[in-house]
Amino acid sequence: MQQTNILLESGTNELEVVEFFIDEDSATDPGTVSRTYYGMNVAKVLEIIRLPALTDLPDASHPSVMGAFDLRTEIIPLINLGPWVGKKLVNLNGAKVIVTEFNEVITAFLVSGVTRIYRIGWAEVKAPSLQISALASNSVTGIVKLDGKIVFILDLEKIVAALNPENNIQSNITQETVKQIEKRALKAVIADDSAMVRNMLFNLLTENGFIVNQFMNGQAAWNHLGELRDAAAKNNRPITDYVNVVISDIEMPAMDGHHLTKRIKDDPVLRVLPVLLCSSIITESLYHKGVAVGADDQLSKANLDKLVPKVIALLGSGQAV
Repeated sequence: MQQTNILLESGTNELEVVEFFIDEDSATDPGTVSRTYYGMNVAKVLEIIRLPALTDLPDASHPSVMGAFDLRTEIIPLINLGPWVGKKLVNLNGAKVIVTEFNEVITAFLVSGVTRIYRIGWAEVKAPSLQISALASNSVTGIVKLDGKIVFILDLEKIVAALNPENNIQSNITQETVKQIEKRALKAVIADDSAMVRNMLFNLLTENGFIVNQFMNGQAAWNHLGELRDAAAKNNRPITDYVNVVISDIEMPAMDGHHLTKRIKDDPVLRVLPVLLCSSIITESLYHKGVAVGADDQLSKANLDKLVPKVIALLGSGQAV
């Protein structure tokens, strides 16, 4: 798969989506195939290959784990995406495998086929309704119309996390530090389109003394920050009386984390707030994008145990805990 210049750009509120589809036998018209379209961020895709020869994995954690294969000495598990979206794939002879890397892990996903790459604005991606989220088991984070087709953006992190359950995340900070955070009533704004990740961040921060407001995308977080900025001006108070730190995902409908960071850092009042980008796609090749928009620090979601210490370090640089 050919990489494009969007990987070199920052803060444009755009992304590139790999569109793929899953075919299953039609429930309403036997003998015909029903096709549903999905998408994922190009930034997560390493390559797209044909279905390789597989080796069984002993005691696989889920029926969707089809086995593993060797790709240039890397042993990679293959996950059938069908069960996660409630479908049984047909015509596997022409199936494709999308090899991905996020959260510092390489995983491959089986799909019926891949169509093309679209470059779109995050503003075109709509957050799913509560009904759609429930029907899709919260595996859909966005919906976009491409060439007249409805395309569902999948929450791949949720799928991989469900296959690899971990213990509760520990931040390893002292109780004295937690008490100081509580005493100062430090306030965090978090933005993430994954309900699973929002809940995880919310619990992690509140358990360590922070007051947290959470939002499902960058646009909602930006609107909230604007309200806080107006309240601070009206009451002649510093913005840090209302919010102390912003923690944002990168991939989000309406407004992504890079664009949110850029708007915060371009604002004469909000720019004092430290911004921590917390995303599954923070890699060496994409780290520069966060730097370019002014992020104060960046963290892979694979290392959430470091989140609270990083936040404390950021606050210590200007808003000492």
